[in-house]
Amino acid sequence: MDEKVRLKGTPIKRFDETITVERSSTAKYAWTAGQAISRFLVELKKGKLIGRRCNKCRRILIPPRMYCESCFRATDEWIYVEPIGTVNTAVVSYITTTREKLEKPLIIAVIEIEGTGGSGLFHYLEGVNPEDVINRKVFGMRVKAVWKPEAEREGSINDIKYFVPITGGEEK
Repeated sequence: MDEKVRLKGTPIKRFDETITVERSSTAKYAWTAGQAISRFLVELKKGKLIGRRCNKCRRILIPPRMYCESCFRATDEWIYVEPIGTVNTAVVSYITTTREKLEKPLIIAVIEIEGTGGSGLFHYLEGVNPEDVINRKVFGMRVKAVWKPEAEREGSINDIKYFVPITGGEEK
């Protein structure tokens, strides 16, 4: 049993030696968003926001999940919610995702969707002064979604262009 097994191959003589193999791949990939996110994306294309309710903890999960991560059980039903929420936190970005300087800074926020019990979306916020973000004046602000025109929607989170402050008695 103590006998060493000798495997065929090319032994590496030095630790800094590398072996490179070039080959083109013909692998084909298929990916699915899954039942919950697929339905979420279909509804976004229609201009609607949908989540899954967990009847045990009474939360509505946005984006929807088929299992509640708090209760460790299957969620119970689909629920449409209004695309209205509250800014929980926000940040001002002066660079793009490719590290180029922006002429006008982007404001990115975590929006808690009303009535969900804490679920929300990470999205763009427009119509606020970057200084108000830096000075934390936007935290707790009520906001609503602004949708792309129906013909431009493609079933993406970007079908919501951004969120804007709700002014006065305005809700939708």
